[in-house]
Amino acid sequence: MAAVSLTDPLCKPCSYNSYFKVEVYVRKPLMPIHLSSDQVALEMLCLCSQLDLLIRAQVHQEQLKQDTSPDDLPCFQKQGAELIYQMNQCLEHLSEPVLLEDYLDAVGLSTLFPRVEVYVIHGSPVDMLERPPSDEYFPHIGKLNQLLVLSQQLDEDIKHLGSHKYVAHQLSAIYQVLNTIKNILPLCTIRKDIEANFKQLKMALFTEEGSKLEPQLPAQYASWVSDLTRNLISTVLSLSEELTGDLSPVMEFISNISS
Repeated sequence: MAAVSLTDPLCKPCSYNSYFKVEVYVRKPLMPIHLSSDQVALEMLCLCSQLDLLIRAQVHQEQLKQDTSPDDLPCFQKQGAELIYQMNQCLEHLSEPVLLEDYLDAVGLSTLFPRVEVYVIHGSPVDMLERPPSDEYFPHIGKLNQLLVLSQQLDEDIKHLGSHKYVAHQLSAIYQVLNTIKNILPLCTIRKDIEANFKQLKMALFTEEGSKLEPQLPAQYASWVSDLTRNLISTVLSLSEELTGDLSPVMEFISNISS
């Protein structure tokens, strides 16, 4: 060790020279892109949605004290800062410079996403005493998507599967989703139709223990299930005013910027 410590180093590292600094452009496009004011507004809507969901998740985690971790807050702050950075980059496409909080107020995004506005100004995640108008957008559109996918799958299975063993289970899953969507007349009618026929349908699928025969619905019940699923599919795809009430705040924002 003494010999090593007395020996001159083979080389000495050079001091840092900023001339050799390499700019990182990982998040920038290969070709320059210019966004119109409408495109900026749409992009800001998407970024606000992401940041709002992130804030809600962090607030919920903080409320569940037992699930919090020392690493959670730095992770949240990093993700939040990245989204704020993307928002400011997006605003550079506008013809005149504007502060982020001023832009959110001017286009109405501060009303749709008040948690985001508070975070932009104060830098801390907080919840609202009253639920913002955009809170139901993702849960509601998720339920509609569930109804559509489950109905399409059941409709296909009724037509093409030789066994109807799981039809009652599939119908029950649809009913559970319908139960979470209240006060929409077309869906209430379908829910009551399931309630009136579910027991008879289960009985029609009953097979004796040890039977090698696969459960098969009688033609009348197969036809009823097929009619019900097609009704559900057409109802969801129609996106009628009754069905889109919880989506209207975001839809109105989009229609206003494109008009």
